[in-house]
Amino acid sequence: MSKKVYCIAQFQPKAGREQELFSALQALEPNTLREDGCVQYIVTRQIPSSFAPGESFPIAFNEIWADMAAFEVHCQRAEIQGFFAQHCEAKTGAAEKWNVCIYSDEPSNYDTPKLA
Repeated sequence: MSKKVYCIAQFQPKAGREQELFSALQALEPNTLREDGCVQYIVTRQIPSSFAPGESFPIAFNEIWADMAAFEVHCQRAEIQGFFAQHCEAKTGAAEKWNVCIYSDEPSNYDTPKLA
């Protein structure tokens, strides 16, 4: 088990604005990948498959952070806050909806051993 934080950030673009939103999200990758604690940060598009028929927003970030502190520092960066202000919160933004969730690979009752 680890202290890693797994983040799935999904985005539903407004009609006709998928490429604009995808490009804006791709622009966040280079600087984020330089951040301490960033293990993985990649924007993806949903693709059709009969083996994966689930419903989702069509654009998703798949993120892995070393720990909660690294994730929270990332969320406070001006570039990240600016993206959400411009593309998600502003009426003129390219995102219709968004959903950001974080996960752990540790069970809730995991007995973490203490290091000596």
